[in-house]
Amino acid sequence: MPLPIEEIKKLIKDSIPDASIEIEDLMGDNNHYSATITSSKFNNLSKIDQHKLVYKSLKGKMGNELHALSITTKGK
Repeated sequence: MPLPIEEIKKLIKDSIPDASIEIEDLMGDNNHYSATITSSKFNNLSKIDQHKLVYKSLKGKMGNELHALSITTKGK
């Protein structure tokens, strides 16, 4: 079962409250997304650590309910 955009945003916001999140459904199938996430939590973190923070916020749904998510992260 695909994960809706609003659920993805909620999961990220729960872990990264100051996040500004833009998500695009790349294929129109509710299964392949591109996300741009901006947060002060990303300041002074490597891109890898920023992405790990986002993946952790998804609570194991990446690769299961959430098939594909391309992530771009930015500090504030």
